[in-house]
Amino acid sequence: MSVHEITDPDDDRIADYRALTDVELRTRWEPPHGLFIAEGELVLRRALRAGYPARSYLVDAKRVDQLADLDTGDAPVYAATPDVLQRATGFHVHRGVLASFHRRPLPTAAEVLDAARRVLILEDVNNHTNLGAIFRGAAALGIDGVLLSPSCADPLYRRSVRVSMGEVFAMPYAKLEPWPAGLDQVRQAGFTVLAMTPAPDAVPIQRVTAEQRERAALLLGAEGPGLTAAAQSASDVRVVIPMRRGVDSLNVAAAAAVAFWELGRDDQLA
Repeated sequence: MSVHEITDPDDDRIADYRALTDVELRTRWEPPHGLFIAEGELVLRRALRAGYPARSYLVDAKRVDQLADLDTGDAPVYAATPDVLQRATGFHVHRGVLASFHRRPLPTAAEVLDAARRVLILEDVNNHTNLGAIFRGAAALGIDGVLLSPSCADPLYRRSVRVSMGEVFAMPYAKLEPWPAGLDQVRQAGFTVLAMTPAPDAVPIQRVTAEQRERAALLLGAEGPGLTAAAQSASDVRVVIPMRRGVDSLNVAAAAAVAFWELGRDDQLA
């Protein structure tokens, strides 16, 4: 593995990593053939195992040996001091390892649905920490694919990837358009659309029937505003997680994990 030293944070060779805290990067989806950044050794190894081709690696010079066993192929490995890393990226790279990867074309919503038993649908979830946690929970608790409304955050944004611990790479996802009319496509594929809401007239999620659980499409909205009225109207059943002590809602990632487990409860007992 050939390592190239970087001493200037403005070096064009590490342009992929520059200004990663830019607000624009936090809110826009990269083009289908764009790039994304993986932070941390575990995450970048999972990206490689998932088949994403690396563009380059940027590493704390003291941690180069951590990548010694990697087949880096044609992707260059750049090493720099922590100070240079921070000045280039705009944040403290405390994990000491970054990698830039080529994106792959997304599957269609139909392709995700065809291969799934249970799916998650997200409307306007634009907090990257929540999005990453949701993907991690989905991978752990029996969800087979994720569909995203056009205004959702980018699952491959650096923070989303990091919080998901790289599980975003293992979870098929696609955009669902038009919105919310695209929910008809989910229903036509044989799924029951279950809209999560704290509304007092919603059905407790533990009362969802076995038939509805079998091919469930769980619909969740953003932290705070929740699902729009249009999305709720396009669903089949509105469901709620019963709560105590006057608490009216959970963080969206926590609520998602509870719902995933409940929908797959019979699978766990089988």
